[in-house]
Amino acid sequence: MRYLVRQSDITPYSPANHTGTRNFRLIGPETVGAKQVEVLIGEIERGKGALPHAHPGIEQVCYLLEGQAHVRVGEEEFDMRPGEACFFPADVMHKFTVTSERARVMVIYAPPYLEKGARLAP
Repeated sequence: MRYLVRQSDITPYSPANHTGTRNFRLIGPETVGAKQVEVLIGEIERGKGALPHAHPGIEQVCYLLEGQAHVRVGEEEFDMRPGEACFFPADVMHKFTVTSERARVMVIYAPPYLEKGARLAP
């Protein structure tokens, strides 16, 4: 099928500026031909996550599926629980740290970030 993507069929990668993180790019140019949006699932270990960084010209949304995290966006800090979303504006420094045993997060980039990272074995 051209427009259905299963996480189990995706090879994960370790994103730059992150620790203990495996990303699965579900929606993007190479999976469904998307040109304006990218969607991935991140699986993150306790105490790990995104180190402080920003995405030039790219907006990011994080929706926490499982676990808990502490987030900093610019000068604002808060804790997240499942069912909550946060927004990282383009060019704004942000940090995302898992505070539970593990976490799963859906990440949406617009336009697509398309980072390759170091490929991991399935």
